[in-house]
Amino acid sequence: MRPGEVERVTVAESVDRYVEMVRAKSVTGTLAPSSAELYARDALTFAALAGPGRVLDDLSGGDVDEVLLRFARKPDGRRARPEPAVAGVASQSAASQARFRRSVSAFFRYAVVAGWVQLDPMAAVTVRPRRRGGLRAERRALTAEQAEGLLGAARDLAAGPPGGAVAGRRADQRTELRDGLIVLLLAAVGPRVSELTRADVEHFFVNGGTRYWRIFGKGGRTRDVPLPGPVADVLDAYLRDGRRLLDRGREPKALLLSWRGRRLARGDVQGVIDRVLARVEPERRRGVTPHGLRHTTATHLLAAATDMDAVRRVLGHADLSTLGRYRDELPGELEAAMRVHPLLPPPRA
Repeated sequence: MRPGEVERVTVAESVDRYVEMVRAKSVTGTLAPSSAELYARDALTFAALAGPGRVLDDLSGGDVDEVLLRFARKPDGRRARPEPAVAGVASQSAASQARFRRSVSAFFRYAVVAGWVQLDPMAAVTVRPRRRGGLRAERRALTAEQAEGLLGAARDLAAGPPGGAVAGRRADQRTELRDGLIVLLLAAVGPRVSELTRADVEHFFVNGGTRYWRIFGKGGRTRDVPLPGPVADVLDAYLRDGRRLLDRGREPKALLLSWRGRRLARGDVQGVIDRVLARVEPERRRGVTPHGLRHTTATHLLAAATDMDAVRRVLGHADLSTLGRYRDELPGELEAAMRVHPLLPPPRA
């Protein structure tokens, strides 16, 4: 489309069309539903901050700068009682600001293709979010001792006494078996938390005597990941004894069920991890998030000299370069590498 043919649509109208497009992509499988909703939410926030009635093509880089600054000062709605904005102080984290900026950039790239703007104003934007100074501790990989303590607690929990009513628990399901399975899957396979909660019973199958998990990941990509033997054993026990039937004896579709028999929500997973962590010896206990367990999987697989492409496939990344973000340093790793330096073989006896 030539510059003279630019369609002068308002910010609100262009965002509505864009949101419809990204949600359609989630229906066709080219964009994960969670990603589509994130893009849609940020686009709607952009429209509210930029002024819904303004013509999109009239926005300059300075106008977008102002929107980014307004977003940075916007109270974080995830808090129960958002703190009032303070002049010169950002209410949004650096990560949230960077994510919002990426969403706005994606919106304007589409606007150029759709013919709503002559030039992408993001090229003239000067506001940049502060870079994060590394991951928070709970999002970093566990050490071998910490991971072994957590996995041991998960296996012990899953191996608890079967059946029977437990005080404060349902008699028709074993939530302790479910909790152990969740931690084992997160730490041994490293799925995204959305991939874990979206898992259905039919996504697990056996091929050649090995139990596999068909994971439906980002961008409509799927991967078949073999489960380690101890994890497969807990999975089989959970499928056999741990899940309650729905009314009239129907088998539920979701793998992980809440106490009420519904699909487990993403927000419930952290509580499960914390309950299992409480059973770990204090000297090996360290707080960790689901994403931190994903880091743990990648870090220890790579530290064990596992093929990088195999690790990429386990985690569901399209590019090997992405692994760098999931690779944390381990205590003693450099010392071990230097002890077996390839250019300096050990002296002969």
